[in-house]
Amino acid sequence: MGFPGTWMTTSESMVYRVVPKCACSTIGQIMFYSDHGEFFDGDVHDATAGLHKWALEDSHAPIERVVRGHEAYAFTCVRNPYSRILSSFFDKICGIQRNGKRYRGKLVPLLVQKYGIEVGGEDGKQEFDQIKSFRRFLLFARDTIRWRRPMDPDIHWSAMSGHVSTFIVNGGRYDHIFFTEKFNEGMQTVLDAVETPHGVTLDEIPRFNESQGHGPERAHPVEDYFDDLSMHLVYEIYKRDFVLFKYDFENPGNKMPIGEIDLDEVHAKLGD
Repeated sequence: MGFPGTWMTTSESMVYRVVPKCACSTIGQIMFYSDHGEFFDGDVHDATAGLHKWALEDSHAPIERVVRGHEAYAFTCVRNPYSRILSSFFDKICGIQRNGKRYRGKLVPLLVQKYGIEVGGEDGKQEFDQIKSFRRFLLFARDTIRWRRPMDPDIHWSAMSGHVSTFIVNGGRYDHIFFTEKFNEGMQTVLDAVETPHGVTLDEIPRFNESQGHGPERAHPVEDYFDDLSMHLVYEIYKRDFVLFKYDFENPGNKMPIGEIDLDEVHAKLGD
């Protein structure tokens, strides 16, 4: 199976397991900059040179060698499950993607038809009942994850623990897992632990939020989208994420972690 979703600097200074919707664009650009002294011109997800990626055939051998030999600092980044699934909804379901089309072609028409979801019209800019539509999307996300229907779960809303685990199961080990909500602190820990061809000053790095502007603005605070039933669904889908990554299930309005991540626990529980 190898190391899907794994990126590595060409200098082999650091290895990153991408978790979608968890600052991956910014992290990728920092990695690119640390090697080349400049940012990738465009969305770093589109880069096919200047960064090793498991999706690129030529990157397989170096990534495999470095990860299995633990020759570079390995890390990933996680996010509060409530705000992550909400972000996925506004970006992927309501938003127009960077190719000018809807995400995954027939997905949105399917959701409109089968789940009664509204997405803000053709351009995603019209007014609609965001809370009602999001809660219906949550049912769909649960159906994809529990029963793999009407389609397999998408990487943007499948559980973070699933992404994080493939790296461990296939022979990798994380040196650090940090929180999107404490980004500078977590990323600085990574940068302090490695030597890079070009220095990175985090305070001067822009945030590369590639999903920004794709969809409608969120009209309400996070907690307004989650009633008792929605919270139950979120817990059913993301229980392991809440437990392992120390987020507050009881209060959707509290985006901050309520504890420190125990790396030994993560490796033990996700390494099966």
